[in-house]
Amino acid sequence: MNRFPLWKNIVVLAALLISFVYTLPNFLGSSPAVQISSNRATLKVDDKFKPRVEEILAAANIENMGIFTDTTGIKARFADEDTQARARVALEKALNPAPDAADHDYVVALNFLSASPQWLTGIGARPMYLGLDLRGGVHFLLQVDMPGAELRRLDSIAADLRTLMRDRNLRYAGINREGRSIVLRFQNDETRTKAQALIRDRFSELALAEAEAANVDNTTRLTATLRPEALQQLGEYALKQNISTLHNRINELGVAEPVITQQGADRIVVQLPGVLDTTKAKDMIGRTATLELRMVDETPGALEAALAGNLPYGDELMTEHERDGRARPILLKKQVVLTGERLTNAQPGVDDNGQPAVHLDFDASGARTIRAITGENVGKRMAILLIEKGRAEVVTAPVIRSEIGGGRMMISGSMRMSEASDIALLLRAGSLAAPMEIIEERTIGPSLGKDNIRKGFDSTLWGFVAIVVFMCLYYRMFGLISSIALTANLLFLVALLSILQATLTLPGIAAIALTLGMAIDANVLINERIREELRAGLPPQAAIHAGYERAFDTILDSNLTTLIAGLALLVFGSGPVRGFAVVHCLGILTSIFSAVTVSRALINLIYGYQRKLTHVSIGQVWKPEPNKAR
Repeated sequence: MNRFPLWKNIVVLAALLISFVYTLPNFLGSSPAVQISSNRATLKVDDKFKPRVEEILAAANIENMGIFTDTTGIKARFADEDTQARARVALEKALNPAPDAADHDYVVALNFLSASPQWLTGIGARPMYLGLDLRGGVHFLLQVDMPGAELRRLDSIAADLRTLMRDRNLRYAGINREGRSIVLRFQNDETRTKAQALIRDRFSELALAEAEAANVDNTTRLTATLRPEALQQLGEYALKQNISTLHNRINELGVAEPVITQQGADRIVVQLPGVLDTTKAKDMIGRTATLELRMVDETPGALEAALAGNLPYGDELMTEHERDGRARPILLKKQVVLTGERLTNAQPGVDDNGQPAVHLDFDASGARTIRAITGENVGKRMAILLIEKGRAEVVTAPVIRSEIGGGRMMISGSMRMSEASDIALLLRAGSLAAPMEIIEERTIGPSLGKDNIRKGFDSTLWGFVAIVVFMCLYYRMFGLISSIALTANLLFLVALLSILQATLTLPGIAAIALTLGMAIDANVLINERIREELRAGLPPQAAIHAGYERAFDTILDSNLTTLIAGLALLVFGSGPVRGFAVVHCLGILTSIFSAVTVSRALINLIYGYQRKLTHVSIGQVWKPEPNKAR
């Protein structure tokens, strides 16, 4: 009656052993380290570079706990954070003596490495990530420039309209963005009417308005603006695109478990746990680049006039950096031919002369635009601009030798191989749909994180001790077994969080403490049910069996309703609320297994093999007095 088959006992034992193994790395902790990687494709940071790192640390009288290499470079462990900070400063000064960060050959960054032995890491047993409030790190609140997103969208639509007009052989005198609208100019009303019908069919997001009379340049105009519903969709898209771009950028740079969430209608929260260098974190967030293709204005005398202060209408004066290092003025048309939105891939490589270059692939629409523009402007110059941190730079302005088909282009100019790799990475990570500005910045030190961990651990520990003391005093042996099952529940929960590589935060610790209080409730239901069966006169073996069987439905119902509430928090919540919900839902599942299966396995081992069981240690069982005859 109260004996588990062998396979059930083996399953319970295996679950406990596996959970113990995957929980172990969390108690071993992590050790502070410094990571050295190459900032140039031609430099290798491998085993041959280790002696140099050792020499630098020895010269600075800094003791390390081990230096090893991996796929990302060299990592050096240290005993504490103070030694880690001193080592980073010493390595930075020795490896990158130049003050200009752009010329640095090596990247020296702070890191935290698992202190687990190799055999644990080999089976995938790693500690949970710690959130910003526990490990420390940086917090940014970014404001998204929605008007900027609207202007960028209008520039993109204007380029598409030019391509569409050329494909349909509709001659136009000009298509340009003026403020928050696109102005199309035609030579006659007939062409304008055809273009108007075509635009309404192809661009439903645009609202069109005709000019009442012809303009002084003898052209008729058509004005296009974005509809209100299109603006709303554009704002939602800009936020999602920027969040996706930030994820790609930070993930490619190797930051573990970043938190990037939307706040309100036009703000994004970025949290980078473990990143203590605020300057490097700012650079990491802001360095998402995009491309623009524009034609060079080669009208005779136009550049000289611009240099003299008479800038031609629709032009912009910029600087081009040649291979010989000299900077030369260049006059560009403001009209954007193509943007980085059409880019599908970017990879570093070399050009025909063996110089560093970036190879670009565009989608079908971008390929058609490039083919049309280059086909119409053979012999003219087209500039390729890289826009980064709101600053546009002319990377190269080659002469179009022939029509470019296939959607493949190449950026080459006065760049190093490391710069080509960086540009390819930035473009590959995606372009921002709208500019962003950091409006709030916070840094949480590791000492505050340690204090939060200590307080969270102490609160959970004392809550656990109070539960164990109560259960043992009130339910005796059954209370002790319930406490062991509660320990197993905590083991299962931490192991699951470690296997899933979840991020533990203060709300997560609160959810663990709440889970312990709720988990013991299932054991209280079982123990009280057994007491009721004993009061009813059932023998101990039958009372144990009936207690577990009849309490299960109640346990399942109560936990199911709580699980529904937890899932609602998980679906509709965000940030810390979701972190709480994840731990809470997993805790409910583990509590059912530990309270019903683990505790019963222990009860069966203690009482199940006793044939003549007359008494069980479950505290005082008060039997009702028999009814007296009247």
